[in-house]
This record gives sequence, C-alpha cells and structure tokens, in this order.
Amino acid sequence: MAQQHLKILGMDAEKGRWLLVLVGLLINVCLGSIYAFSVFRKPLETLWGITSSQSGYPFMVFLAVFAMVMPLAGNLIARWGPKKTTMLGGMLVAAGWVTASFSQDINTLTVLYGVIGGAGVGIAYGCPIAVVAKWFPQKSGLAIGLTVMGFGISALVTAPLLKTMIGHPDIGIMNTFLYSGLAFGVIITLLALLLSFPPAGWMPAQSEAASAVTSALPVWNLDRQEMLKTPSFYALWATYTIGCLAGLMAIGIASPVGTEIAKLDATTAALAVSLFAVFNGLGRPIFGAITDKMGPKHTAMLSFTLILAASLSMSFFGYENAMLYLAAFCVLWMCLGGWLALAPTSTGIFFGKQHYAQNYGVVYTAYGAGAILGTLISGNIKDITGSYLGAFPIVAGLAVLGMLIAALGLNPVKTGQAR
Repeated sequence: MAQQHLKILGMDAEKGRWLLVLVGLLINVCLGSIYAFSVFRKPLETLWGITSSQSGYPFMVFLAVFAMVMPLAGNLIARWGPKKTTMLGGMLVAAGWVTASFSQDINTLTVLYGVIGGAGVGIAYGCPIAVVAKWFPQKSGLAIGLTVMGFGISALVTAPLLKTMIGHPDIGIMNTFLYSGLAFGVIITLLALLLSFPPAGWMPAQSEAASAVTSALPVWNLDRQEMLKTPSFYALWATYTIGCLAGLMAIGIASPVGTEIAKLDATTAALAVSLFAVFNGLGRPIFGAITDKMGPKHTAMLSFTLILAASLSMSFFGYENAMLYLAAFCVLWMCLGGWLALAPTSTGIFFGKQHYAQNYGVVYTAYGAGAILGTLISGNIKDITGSYLGAFPIVAGLAVLGMLIAALGLNPVKTGQAR
C-alpha cells in the first residue's frame, strides 16, 4: 500500500521513503503546538481573572495525558496500522482544541484541551516514528531525528501565528482555539493518508551499509513482555528519564537564569529562549545520526558528558557571564532534543522493529516521568537552594548517574535475555 502511494507521487520506494520523513515532520509540527501554549496564558489570566499557576493547568494535564496514552497507542498502531491510528489521534487533537473554544472557565478548558487534546497527541505521536523506523531498517537514527524535529521546532512556527490570532480583534482567544483545532484536524488527516508500513521483509533496493556498531548488534524482534525482561530496557528507561529530567530542569529555569544570573535584559532573554528552541530541534537529527554511527551506549555517554560540562561551567562561572549562559543552554536544550531521537532509535536497535510501536510506547513513559520530576524540581529550585545556580550541581549529579547507568546497562540484548 505504501509503495502504491509513493508510485502515485512519481517516486520509487527508495527515494519516496524520505517523503514519509517530511510527512512525519509536518504532523509533528501540528502535534507540537502544545509547546506554544504559553501564548494563551496571559490572555486567559486576564479573561478569567485566574492566577499564573491556574493558567498552567491545561499544559500540565496535556503533557501528563500525552505520556500516559503513548503505551496504549502502540497497541492501536499494531491493530489498525499507522494511517487509521493517526487519523484517530488527529480527530481527538481537533476535538480538544475545538471544544476548548467553548470553555467558560479554566477547569473546563483543562479537561477539554488537556485531556482530549493530550490523548490525541499521545495516540498520533508514535505513528510517524514507527513508520519511519520500519522504512529505514538500518541507520534509522537520522530519519527518526528529522521526523521528531517537527515537534521540537513547532513553537517557532505556531507561537507567532497563535499570538497574532489571539491579538486580532476579529478572532480573539477562544476563536484561536476553534480555528487552530479545525486546521490541525484537516492537516493531520490529509497527511495520515500517506502513512503506511513497508511490506514485510522489505529492504532498500540499494542496501545501506550498516555501521560497524549497528551491524555488530544482534537483531531481535522482542515483544513488549520479552523486552521488559531485559536489563537493557531498564537501563534505557532510566537514562531516558535522567536525560529528560536534566534537560527539562534547564528549560524550566532558562528565562530567569538569563535575567537574574547572566544579567540579560528581558528582551534579550526572550530571544535567547528562541535560540535554545532551535538547538532543541536540531539536537534530534544530530543525535539520531550520531546514534547510527556510535551506537546507543556511546551516544548516551556523549550526551551526559555534554550536560555535565555545561552544568559545571554554569555552576562555577555562570554569574554575569552572558556568553557562557548562551553556550551552556544551547547545549542543554540540544541534549534534551537529542534524547527524543536517541531513545526511539535505541529501541529499534536493542529490541527490533517488528513490535516497535508497542515497545517505544512503554519506553516513552520515561519522558513523562522526566517531565513531571523536572518540572517539579525546577519550579522549586530557587526556594530550596536560594539561587537558580543551585540547579546546576543537581543536573551535573544526574549526568554522572546517567553516564554510569549507560556504561553498565546500555548493552545489546543477549540470547538468554531475549527468550
């Protein structure tokens, strides 16, 4: 079926599979609009007279539901295929945004946008990744990284559009939810029509030369229960959690560190966050490609080494050092983005592609754990330590722990573990 789609577009499967990467990237741009939710917060606070904490409820619930639904979505992909599953996710995303436009208070908005919209993203998110992973049976890291880059850079595209709509006198806040939901629903549904797995056993016509790292790894096709019996799964889950936790802690304090520690003015600090978002998006294809060449263990250790170096640099030399602040936070945001490619690529390398969607759904719960812990810690770090600089020794310690787990546990699955 997928080959028929590509032939209609005048492409052979060898070249056309890169079209699927573009399709996945565009779907993720729509799904990643949650990262632009901050543009709604002040207008909602003014509209309903709510606190800044309350205006963050839809965002928090959205991410929590997103992470919880991901494991369930893996079963849907296996049963229905990526096309129908993505359409279902797209319809729920649209429903969440559209119904949110009728909200009369923040609690209703939290349920409609956070729960319905979050469930939609949780269902659709893994579909393009699973498709690309199977169309690139070897060296899938770069392709997966480019696919998920759409989620990382989404706010750079959607935030200005949403902000303009909110400020338009004929549109306003609630109609922005309505029109955005309708647009996302149509775009995701149309793009989903191109998503299909390759035929069983399909390989590129011109066989890719596997790297020394990946070709040396045994190619298992473990199902979810078999994967959960391997030490490699728990090492991957733990390092993924730590990588996300450390990165999200840094993201949570990026703006106040810029103004209070690096002594940037508010405008420059805001521009700096946009720069960091670019690096967050670029980190996905970069670390995906590195994983292809170096393998999961060495790529994870590289990521944690960079996190450690950036954290220690900020801890000792960050005060009133704007250039170091910019460099360190570019690295921290890039490494966080990198884990969103490193983890799905590692899932395919360690556990095979046959049950990929179900397996990565479980692995992805590490992102949810990291997001919750990172947000909670970063939100209270100044109260606990007396300074935002107190966050960096914690991040450095987490990086050392991640390096140890990666060195000891991120190993190929052995025969006895696989069965």
